[in-house]
Amino acid sequence: MNAFELYNSTKVVFGEDRVSRLGELVQPFGKRILLVYGGGSIKNSGLYDQVKAQLAGIDTVVHELPGIEPNPRLSTVNKGIQICRDEDIQFILAVGGGSVIDAAKAIAAGALYDGDVWDFTIGKAVVKQALPLGTILTLAATGSEMNGNSVISNWETKQKRAFGSRLVYPKFSILDPKLTYTVPVNQTVNGIVDIMSHVFEQYFSLTTDTPLQERFGESILLTVIENGEKAIANGSDYNARANLLLAGTYALNGTLPIGVVTDWATHGIEHEVSAIYDIAHGAGLAIIFPNWMKYVYKERVDRFVQFAVRVWGVDANGKTDDEIALEGIEATRAYFTRIGAPATLGELGINDENIQRMAEEATQFGPIGSYKKLAKEDVVNILKASL
Repeated sequence: MNAFELYNSTKVVFGEDRVSRLGELVQPFGKRILLVYGGGSIKNSGLYDQVKAQLAGIDTVVHELPGIEPNPRLSTVNKGIQICRDEDIQFILAVGGGSVIDAAKAIAAGALYDGDVWDFTIGKAVVKQALPLGTILTLAATGSEMNGNSVISNWETKQKRAFGSRLVYPKFSILDPKLTYTVPVNQTVNGIVDIMSHVFEQYFSLTTDTPLQERFGESILLTVIENGEKAIANGSDYNARANLLLAGTYALNGTLPIGVVTDWATHGIEHEVSAIYDIAHGAGLAIIFPNWMKYVYKERVDRFVQFAVRVWGVDANGKTDDEIALEGIEATRAYFTRIGAPATLGELGINDENIQRMAEEATQFGPIGSYKKLAKEDVVNILKASL
């Protein structure tokens, strides 16, 4: 195990009807609020009215930025930054899933920065100050409600990039499982894949002697597997929704990677796919991850054997390590298929036209990943296997 520091400043308010706490949670941060959200779902569900009532109760001035895209765009983020500057915004409230929260984080950082917010994603600048923000989560998926990560897309250049800073950790995040009842099945599926993929990126590591971290990851995976199909079958299953929601938060709140060298190559590859084709992030991960697994598992086959046995219950008797590992990988692919995730890029209308470009973009700063360092040709091979 490697040396580490663990810090998380987000206050999580979890449970039924916790939106009733919004007024008291927002009040310390000021009166001038930017409310950020996506499409019409929060209005259809009544959540929008609840939020506005809570904010009215503490005499706030609310400006709104609706229409955050599933892959939040730089142009929309810039609209939010301009509102913050023009209206002297003191606090940003993101109501929605990970995309809305990611956009809010970029707005929070960009509002107090003299340059282009895209600078944070390309290493040209680091976040030195940011507006405070809070979140009301409506989708179990990204874990953005309890971390400092943000992913945004430049639609003009077809690039998707990320940045991270402790300064954009939400001050609070309200997690009410009931707010996820109306999530469409396809979004629930994508969220399940996203949560599991976050664990994979931190679980498949060359770092040794990390039994606690490994079991943390396995417990999240087992929780998602046990509750995912229940939530798909019955969107109003409170316990299933609650377990998925908490699993998504813990999958990416900084707990799993303590003392561990993580990978993140698959996310890097998927970002290039969705940057060009604007597909759902979870759908892309469902396709690419099993192919990454099959491509790299020999680098440390014992970790994939452990994964197969502990997570998927593979019977190891009389089998080689390779056979056990591959059975675990196929079990992963089969689960994604069973819950309704796509298995090939072709299912999403994607062919080999942009494979070279995507591989070049993914590796423009050198090989990616740590479990197995992937050069451009490796990324090409994984993408071809995903067609």
